[in-house]
Amino acid sequence: MNAALRLSLSSLRGHGRRFAGTFFAVFLGVAFLAGTLVMGDTLRAGFDTMFGNATKGTDAVVRSAGVITTPGESQGVRAPVGTDLVRTIEHVPGVAAAAPDIQGAGQLVGSDRKPVGGQGPPTLAGNWIDDPKLNAYRLAEGRAPAKSGEVVVNRGAAEKGHLKIGDTTVLRTPDPVRVTIVGLATFGGEDGMAQVTFTGMTRADAEKYLTARPGEAAGIRVRAGPEVGQDELVSALTPVLPKGVEAITGQESARENTDMISSQFLTLFTTLLLVFSGIALLVATFSIHNTFAIVVAQRTRENALLRALGASRRQVTASTLAEASVVAVAASAVGIAGGVGIAAGLQALFPAIGFPFPEGGLVISGLSMLLPLGVGVVVCLGSALLPAARAGRTAPLAALRETAVDESGASRVRATAGGGLAALAVGVTLTGVLLTPSLWLAGLGAVLALAAFVVLGPVASSAAVRVLGAPLDRLRGVTGGLARRNALRSPRRTAATAGALMIGVAVVSLFTVFGASLKATMDQTVSRSFAGDVAVSTPSFGAGGSGLSPELAPAIARQPAVEYAVGLGKGVAEVNGQGRALTVTDPVTLGKVFGLGQVQGSLNGLGTDGIAITREEAGRQHLATGDTARLAFTDGQRADFTVRAVYGRSELAGDYVITRAAWAPHRTQDADTVVAVSFKDGVSTAEGKAAVEKVAERYGGPEVQTRDEYAQSSAAGIDMMLTLVYALLALAVLIALLGIANTLTLAIHERTRELGLLRAVGQTRAQLRAMVRWESVLVAAFGTAGGLALGAFLGWVLVEASDGASDSAFAFAVPPLRLVVVALVGLAAGALAGLRPARRAARLDVLRAIATE
Repeated sequence: MNAALRLSLSSLRGHGRRFAGTFFAVFLGVAFLAGTLVMGDTLRAGFDTMFGNATKGTDAVVRSAGVITTPGESQGVRAPVGTDLVRTIEHVPGVAAAAPDIQGAGQLVGSDRKPVGGQGPPTLAGNWIDDPKLNAYRLAEGRAPAKSGEVVVNRGAAEKGHLKIGDTTVLRTPDPVRVTIVGLATFGGEDGMAQVTFTGMTRADAEKYLTARPGEAAGIRVRAGPEVGQDELVSALTPVLPKGVEAITGQESARENTDMISSQFLTLFTTLLLVFSGIALLVATFSIHNTFAIVVAQRTRENALLRALGASRRQVTASTLAEASVVAVAASAVGIAGGVGIAAGLQALFPAIGFPFPEGGLVISGLSMLLPLGVGVVVCLGSALLPAARAGRTAPLAALRETAVDESGASRVRATAGGGLAALAVGVTLTGVLLTPSLWLAGLGAVLALAAFVVLGPVASSAAVRVLGAPLDRLRGVTGGLARRNALRSPRRTAATAGALMIGVAVVSLFTVFGASLKATMDQTVSRSFAGDVAVSTPSFGAGGSGLSPELAPAIARQPAVEYAVGLGKGVAEVNGQGRALTVTDPVTLGKVFGLGQVQGSLNGLGTDGIAITREEAGRQHLATGDTARLAFTDGQRADFTVRAVYGRSELAGDYVITRAAWAPHRTQDADTVVAVSFKDGVSTAEGKAAVEKVAERYGGPEVQTRDEYAQSSAAGIDMMLTLVYALLALAVLIALLGIANTLTLAIHERTRELGLLRAVGQTRAQLRAMVRWESVLVAAFGTAGGLALGAFLGWVLVEASDGASDSAFAFAVPPLRLVVVALVGLAAGALAGLRPARRAARLDVLRAIATE
């Protein structure tokens, strides 16, 4: 063992407390990262097993070959296949059984008359397949539906809706259907497929309520006979299938389902967690760097003596890096174990909060172990690299100096470099936001802005602490003045300590500003585009819900208090070869209830072969009024539609509008997403809303909201997102707190003799504790103020970049109350971080402190 390593180990044994904050910062970041990777692998493997078990009796699936995918949708829409194919398939050699698989949207109403599910995951309904090997669901209690009105529901949905066998409730399809629960089912051994709800009906009821015409199904499930492989079965089926229909193996179908979950849920979920792991590790970088910088500064005389005794620069640098390596490896190893514990805890927690975690043990791959270990070591060593190099440059004569003076706050080179970097950041950001809208340029500008804040930190910290600490001289007297001077003593240290908190506060502020801007955008959209008085709506986000009955709008329009009522349905088609979402509605009434901007042409005569398009889409498709657009539907039919109107706004009305008569031949399960209602003159909102609610009650009781309520509910998902973000960012703030506490603890060790002298000349323990706490608050105040400024700027960048990259007009909004709360939390965090160092300082023995060398 060489001398540098022996010296490092000796230092760690003698001063292990110095690196406690570094250890915990690395541990927390690595644990979060490892837990995310293990949980992602476990979920992916669990869903793979679940779908495999649920469909292991299905050897082939017959379905429509064509699929239309619209922008923003990963799962396309397929045409139904004829159920008469079942007879043909049953006569194919090697086929043991075949059954139609009818699927659609169907939302159960719970015992409290509230819909079950629908806030994201789909609410599905379909025919109950009697062949247990072809049915993905297994009957756990009760019996299968035998007559009209009887249903089987998955056990998870029944528990959530407080429903049991024998209960009668409503199933929205979207028309309300009275059903009686006769059985409870499981999916792949679980109470359901995550939060997805399922209702199994008789085949006749499924065809009646879930399809546009009898004799149609989403697909046909096929079971092979003995000794017949899945590929062999598909090869036998393919020749007898009509054009536009294909057969795939059951394994391929299960893999597609798993991939769908992975692409829509798991990828988003794990990516989000990985981003916050990265933020936590970035915050940890500041804390680790600061710890080693302080330790190296405290060891200046020790390192100088080593140099004077013959140690080379390389040996001194290697000694510091060896300490960092030991801390990094130990903390990362413990962090990996902690990550496995986090994943195990979440595996137990998810079912308790209503999210079934697929059965099976934790999946721990080599990547999920080695990657966090490597990241932890790299982050720790990278953070210690500059302090280690600084230690190696210590001159032997430094042993004669009592203290080193930190002049980083007055550095002209730093001020010039930071100012240039800030100017470059502003230039790149403005170019990417205002001149040539580009998310990449805006992102690069944001990274440069962060770098500029870090470089300018020591320069800004002196001025900021003077300003922020000015009231302390008047409010806290000598104690406050001493706290401010201590914070000013080392600008680089203050900036580095505050930098960790600044990053956390900046990200919190960024999401707070962006969330408020999204809400303001929604309010602006509704105010500008929705001219009605109330809206009848389904869940505003996610894929859940069954929609609204197309009969609801006409029924509301017949009420004496109502002037206009229009429903907006959805369809899909390829427009000139590109998949697009269609709005299916009454165009004439649409123009009276929704603001469409300037309209070229007329909405009155669309008929069955006319279409209305927004100005932006007309420009993309090079279309004008009178031109012809070729539409291809999921059922394989193609038709030429004449552009009879071009309108200005698309925020609520969509980019393409056709009539219900034009959509009827191609529709599957028909439903509206919203019904907008305008009242007659003289009808109050309360009176009109009561009349609409009375009608809506007959159609399953969907929610009736005023314009303001509709805007708020449309933005409900934003508050959920912010809650999740704040919970995840708590880890970054915790690491920042550890950094502040560790810095103060090391600073107290450095100032032991000074503190002893203060106590000797009359400073009380309470005053000493207050001085340390206020120093901590000042550092936190600097970090919080910088984080708020940076976060607000990055929030503006994100909003403006999103505005340039989107067809919708984004509104920028700064929520003062929420940002004030963020600021108060930052200050409270500083006060909390200073508690332990303050107590330790107050417990110093005065005589020993004065005698310290």
